[in-house]
Amino acid sequence: MAGWILEPAYSELAEDFGSLDAVFALQGERLTKDPLSEVIRVQRKGVYYYVKRYSGAGKGLRRYLGKPRVKAEWQNLKRFAKWGIPTAEVVAWGLARRGATYARGAMITRELPRTEDLSALAKRKDPRLANRVWVDEVSRQLASYTRIMHENRFTHNDLKWRNLLVDDQPRLFLIDCPNGDFWRGFWLKYRITKDLACLDKVAKYHLSATQRLRFYLQYRQRARLDECDKKRIRHVVRFFEGRE
Repeated sequence: MAGWILEPAYSELAEDFGSLDAVFALQGERLTKDPLSEVIRVQRKGVYYYVKRYSGAGKGLRRYLGKPRVKAEWQNLKRFAKWGIPTAEVVAWGLARRGATYARGAMITRELPRTEDLSALAKRKDPRLANRVWVDEVSRQLASYTRIMHENRFTHNDLKWRNLLVDDQPRLFLIDCPNGDFWRGFWLKYRITKDLACLDKVAKYHLSATQRLRFYLQYRQRARLDECDKKRIRHVVRFFEGRE
């Protein structure tokens, strides 16, 4: 698919968000930049919007074959919304091609007010991480959303604390999923283990062993571990050994 779509509810912003050319001409606060993409933040009518602009399709073979990274990203966020997983609202999206070759693309999401990523909380040792009630509330949400993905044979593939936002309620949101995809068989099991290991990579430094186990039981919707669970947990805790 080549083209540009602005959600009808945001038609009043068509001057800035109504075409790919207009979106690439936008000026705003630059938040990130790499060889493939950049993210800027702009404010319109008192609301912040995050504009992610891609000048490349992705890394490796994705540069030439398969789905462009920007397309995967907007499709996955829309998939989360369909499954009832809270995420950033996609306001506009699209891409352009040069012949049969990908040229550029972009996606605009609306801000999630009063949110902060869990990685930021961990870095400053936020007292909420020492609050058992708060941790349990967030843990139950994360367990539910992770289970929904995996039950659909889908894995995030970058399920790190920096991609988990929490607001002051606390409500949890999953974001930034350009590498998420569907899998089967051995690869599904492997990718599920990787998702869980990504979460535990930071959790082991900030949460107790009991809290980490409780999250897994919530994820599995059971009160006790069986032998398959124990085997998977061993794989999870060893997944990044020698790579940290």
